[in-house]
Amino acid sequence: MSATRRNNVVITGPEDGTPVMLAHGFGCDQNLWRLVVPVLAERFRVVLFDHVGAGGSDMSAWLPERYSTLDGYADDVLDICRELGLRETVFVGHSVSSMIGVLAAAREPECFAKLVLLTPSPRYIDDEDGYRGGFSEADIEELLESLDSNYLGWSAAMAPVIMGNPDRPELGEELTNSFCRTDPQIARVFARTTFLSDNRADLVKVTVPTLVIECASDAIAPREVGAFVHAQIPGSRLVTLDAVGHCPQLSAPRPTAEAIASFAAGTG
Repeated sequence: MSATRRNNVVITGPEDGTPVMLAHGFGCDQNLWRLVVPVLAERFRVVLFDHVGAGGSDMSAWLPERYSTLDGYADDVLDICRELGLRETVFVGHSVSSMIGVLAAAREPECFAKLVLLTPSPRYIDDEDGYRGGFSEADIEELLESLDSNYLGWSAAMAPVIMGNPDRPELGEELTNSFCRTDPQIARVFARTTFLSDNRADLVKVTVPTLVIECASDAIAPREVGAFVHAQIPGSRLVTLDAVGHCPQLSAPRPTAEAIASFAAGTG
């Protein structure tokens, strides 16, 4: 099966534009980029896709043994790049997809010109060495147990926390609906792959220019995480959006798109 079909690849923007690949996070699909795409598509060739198990991807391609680590998702990204002949791509990864991009760029850096890591976290669990990921081990165990026992209930409770912006409940509702469209079996595996991952050692392997975008307040990836990622990736830049929550492409699409576009074009 072709990677473009498997991952429901959609391309928009000028054919001669610099390719900008947008990769969504856990429980989402490419639709969550819809508010930033029009801005980016004015100047760039925007490549959208769904991770296998999400959105319009081919569900028959999902295998627990392939997608129980982030490497399987990184393989898919590289497959898409090869099939489309993409080189010098600006990869934009949201949340867990930021680490998928880190893995892909470390493996085949010639495919990528730049990385944009949007609200990234290389490890969600606090460590005894002083690293703060935002959650204790018990927190994550409880989160995963709740997800296993009642996925729809977990989605309704967690999505508003992840989204933030309680004064804009429609945002939390959209994320809840996105979570609920995900097959619970697939969500359980992806959740463990996401929340139990530790990619801190992979950050130093990044050799392409990198922009780290964090939000001023984010319950999932606190400011300490953004600072850590920035410190670990040589020569990276850190931008803090005046935004709340873990999904600024929905809650603050204009500044998010402008930060991506400025970095991709080399003007900021």
